[in-house]
Amino acid sequence: MKYQNTALDKTRLIEALQMLNERLILDAAPYTELVVCGGSALIATGLLHRTTRDIDIITLMCDNELKDAEPLPKYLINAANIVGHSLGLPNNWLNNGPASQFRMGLPEGFQTRLSTVRIGEKLTMHYVGRYDQIFFKTYASADRGGYHVSDLLALNPTDEELIAASHWCMTQDVSEAFREILKDMFSQLERQNVSDRI
Repeated sequence: MKYQNTALDKTRLIEALQMLNERLILDAAPYTELVVCGGSALIATGLLHRTTRDIDIITLMCDNELKDAEPLPKYLINAANIVGHSLGLPNNWLNNGPASQFRMGLPEGFQTRLSTVRIGEKLTMHYVGRYDQIFFKTYASADRGGYHVSDLLALNPTDEELIAASHWCMTQDVSEAFREILKDMFSQLERQNVSDRI
């Protein structure tokens, strides 16, 4: 039976991942470790209570080493399509949208802050922690605004965390125009101390 609601809350997120693990077992697929950021990681780690439409894979992990998530393995895409169809989820409910940030460079110490959950025999999830979410949400807020700004504020970042995040963001986009966007954003958010220091 398909759900009418395509949003994933914590309960449906766990259900989808458990079904994905079962599908990987049925397909005799390789053991798979996914590193995810964004809304699904915020929900899974309890940092925020909201829903999301997808799971954003930033990297894969193999033998404790981070690997490029582009392209995703075909067996994983096939399994995700079957699970998504069963649960009435969007076609891209499991995607590698943020994979380019892995190639651009992750925040220092990123891997040490991951929160690991073994879903089952074939699937382990590594969720991005609060500190790194602040980095990613700062970049997304400056780049796209919208709900990313709400997520960033809900993480209650300190000025020092936002300044560190901003310095990392400026390695992702080195243009002076992007720096000005960051400064203006923090001014509008009434974090003038941050704006003045980046």
